[in-house]
Order: sequence, then C-alpha cells, then structure tokens
Amino acid sequence: MRRRSRVLTVATRPIAGQEPGTSGLRKTTRTFMQPGYLENFVQSVFDTLGGLAGKTLVLGGDGRYFTLEAARTILSMAAANGARRVVVGRQGLLSTPAASCLIRRHAAAAGLLLTASHNPGGPEGDFGIKVNAANGGPAPVNLTARIHERTKTIEAYRMTEDADIDLGQPGTGMLAGMTVEVVDPVADYRNLMAELFDFDAIRALFENGFRIRFDALNAVTGPYARRLLEEDLNAPGGSVVNAVPLADFGGLHPDPNPQTCRDLVAHMMSPQAPDLAAAADGDGDRAMILGRGVRVSPGDSLAVLAANADLVPGYEGGLAGVARSMPTSRAVDRVAASLGIDCHETPTGWKFFNTLLDAGKVTLCGEESAGTGSSHIREKDGLWAVLFWLNIIAERRLSVAEILQDHWRRFGRHYHSRHDWEDLPPDVAEDLVRSLRAQIPRLPGSTVAGLTVTAADEFHHTDPIDGSTARNQGLRIAFEGGMRVVFRLSGTSTGRAILRVYLERYEADESRLDLDCEEALAPLAAAADAMAGIRTRTGRRQPDVRT
Repeated sequence: MRRRSRVLTVATRPIAGQEPGTSGLRKTTRTFMQPGYLENFVQSVFDTLGGLAGKTLVLGGDGRYFTLEAARTILSMAAANGARRVVVGRQGLLSTPAASCLIRRHAAAAGLLLTASHNPGGPEGDFGIKVNAANGGPAPVNLTARIHERTKTIEAYRMTEDADIDLGQPGTGMLAGMTVEVVDPVADYRNLMAELFDFDAIRALFENGFRIRFDALNAVTGPYARRLLEEDLNAPGGSVVNAVPLADFGGLHPDPNPQTCRDLVAHMMSPQAPDLAAAADGDGDRAMILGRGVRVSPGDSLAVLAANADLVPGYEGGLAGVARSMPTSRAVDRVAASLGIDCHETPTGWKFFNTLLDAGKVTLCGEESAGTGSSHIREKDGLWAVLFWLNIIAERRLSVAEILQDHWRRFGRHYHSRHDWEDLPPDVAEDLVRSLRAQIPRLPGSTVAGLTVTAADEFHHTDPIDGSTARNQGLRIAFEGGMRVVFRLSGTSTGRAILRVYLERYEADESRLDLDCEEALAPLAAAADAMAGIRTRTGRRQPDVRT
C-alpha cells in the first residue's frame, strides 16, 4: 500500500452542536455523513492536539455502519496534517480496551475511536467519535472543551487527494509520507490478558467441563472472545455467539442489560444454563455477568473482584486502592475498608478515574453501567472482567452463585438498580431535575413515602490529583437504614433526554440476603417518584429499562 497524494486545504464553516459528551461526540449516522461534519470535528481534534507533525495515532472502532468510510477519511486527514504513523485495526476494527492497549504500547499521542458504544447502529442508527489521550484513556474535560471551542472557529480542514486505502489485511504502507500500519486488532490485547490471568488454570476449568456463553451481540468483542475463550482457553466451540461484527449489529441492541438481553437472562435461569454467561456492549468496554440462576449486579461484580484479587496473578501483589462512580453501589467501599485501602468516589465517566490510575492511587475501578477495569489500561474492559471471574472460579472452585452468597454473608448485600426513563423531551427532564434541586435544602428530616430523609445534596467533585472540578454530577438523597436515591441526566444520548434514577439499599441481615431486588427497592422507587413526580411529569407508568 503506497500512496503519493496531493494535500488539499478545504474551506469550511463551523457546524453547531459538535460538543463531545461523557463518551465523545455521538450523533445520528446521517448527521456524521453530512458533507464536512466528520471532517470539521476531526480537524478540530488535530488542531487542539497541537498538530500531528511527527506524532503517532491509533484508529479503530466497533464496526458499525460508516466505520470504514470514516476511517479512510481520518487516515487521509492525518496524513495531510503531517502525522508520522497511524496504527489502525484491520477492517477498521478495534475494541475500546484494545485501542487503549495499543495507545500505551505504541506511545501514541492520541487515539480516535469510531463508536457510539451501546447505541444502535446502521444508517438510521448512531455513530460517534471518541478521543483518547496519550495515557490511553478518554480525553479529559479540559481537552474536550478545547476541541468544542475549536469547532466554533474552524475555517478549513486538510486531507489528501486520494483516500482509497486497503484496510483488509495486516501490513505496513505509506500515504502521503505517513506510515499506515494495519494490525491484527486482537493480538496485543490477547497478549496483555495472558500477562494478567492464569490461562493454565482457566484452561483446566474448561477441560473439566465448565461451560460459558458469551454473547457479543454482533459487535466488536466477538473476534476477541473467540480468540481468547475458544482458541486460547479451550472453551467449547460455539461458546461465543453473535460473534461476527455487523454494521447494524444484526438488528440487536448492543447494550448489556437484562431487558435487551432477556433471552440470555432467561437461558441462565433455566435448567439448561451453562456455568457462566456474559454479554458485551458495542465497543467491548462493558459486560453483564451472569451465573446459573443469578445475575451479578455491576456493583457486586466490582466488589467480588476486589475481594478476590489476590487469587489472580496480575493483582496478587495487592491493590493500591479502588474507585467507583458516585451512583455505583457502595459494595466495594466495604471491601476496601476490610483491606485497609482507599475507596475513591468520582463523577460518572471513566475519564475521572484516570488521574487516580496514573498517580498509582487505585488499581480497580467500576461503574454501575456494567463497566469495570483496572490499571492495565485506561478504559473499562468487558472481556477482562469475564476473564477475572473465570480466574476466581478456577481458584475457588465455587459457582458464581456460591461466590456471591459467600460475599454477602461476609460484607452484607447492597441491593441496587438503575431505572432509566428514556427518550424524554429535554425540557421535561430538565424541569424535573430543576424542581428537585430546589427541594434539596428542605428534604433532610422530612418523610417521603414513609421513609425518613437523613441527607440531601448535589454531588460536586474536586479531583484529588489535579484539583480540577466537576459540578452538578447528580442529586443524592439518603434515607435512614443505609438507603439512598440518586437522580442524574445522562450525558450519552444522541437524541432526547434520559433520566437515570439509582436506588440502593444495604442489608446485613443474613435472612434477608436473597430478596428479589426490585421488590427490595420498591419503597425507594415510590419515594423517588413522590419527590420528583416522575410519572406525573413524564406521563409514563414505569421506566423503560431496569438494570
């Protein structure tokens, strides 16, 4: 692959609305396909990075519709902007964890990830670009803010005249003086996993009859799971299903939650269930974990990993600390206290963990949206979490349900659920939050739906490493008995608003560790509705998704 192309400078005008959210810029696919839309944003990224002269980039995505076209455009623009090298996944594919791994291994200046995560794909679906920094993690707030500001003043973008680049096979070529290195998207990530986990122990587990079902939902994790689980670890053939990345995810919704994956959940509650199951999201950074007859909540998963980390080779030396996003259940806090390590609370968004990871203050991190990860990269990592569970099971020789029961008996159980009220008119959602915010000063000491409020505030965060601040990160209401409700508007929707309501109840009584989660949280759900008037304001009887 060798291209000598003339560099073009194309006049343009700012396009409104190119403000990256919690996880990059997400819009409808049709929006990104508009003339100049992709180019304006990418040039703004390059300009904000201080130009690309002599720099290396990593490029790839989850395989959704428009990925290859966008990748070729970005390669053309990178060459025109003087980049030295771009490392790109074959066919434009790279999971988000694998991209973070490559950024760190190749000392890249940044990565561009073509993904809208769990949002639907296809020409009528969504597309996105996420910018990752040189540490391999999501761009910090100050960088995305500068990118947004640049989109408001851009006057021209640069690209090569010829952008017809073959991304079908690994190899190295040149484009207008820039090296284009097409890589196997799985290889480096697979090698990193082999450094962290006891592959021999996991292989023996499968050879002794252990069964797994991994649903990749026709998104990017399929090739990774097949290589690691079936080829390297000898899981039975067919253990990985929906394993081929498709432009529209085959009509599936790559969001690993009990409602979008109801067939998998039903299978795991049946007599035919395998020992472990998981479902991954679009870009591979999140995974829902299930055992036979039980679903593992994200907060419990993080807590179990922390409590058993000494069984895993990559973490047997101990944990520096742990961190969770504020809405995530506080189960890991109790594990941290027992280990004598710090537990940090951050706003939602993986980027808020990265200063702690870079400073060596934490080893494991997690969010309530089924994202967990560690210091091995600077992103959450769905398949890594599955391998971690497999390693623990291989060492402890207990089922998923038995591990959970043992954990709850030791630490108590945090019942936790997130209720999503989706596709709301923005003015309705914002008015609801504004009204609730006005109630905060007078809530403590009041009784709501039979529950006594002990504290209420709005979460503001100051980073303990760099001193940066993030305000208005969620409304928190605490009740007697260790219960709480958190209200937060989502920052990752490409359309209308999403109201997320998080419910949490702590239970130490061993006779009450096996309650139905939604039933256990029903009084809190009633209190949340009484405070915020959700049903009255939205005109709906129930949330769209419960996770």
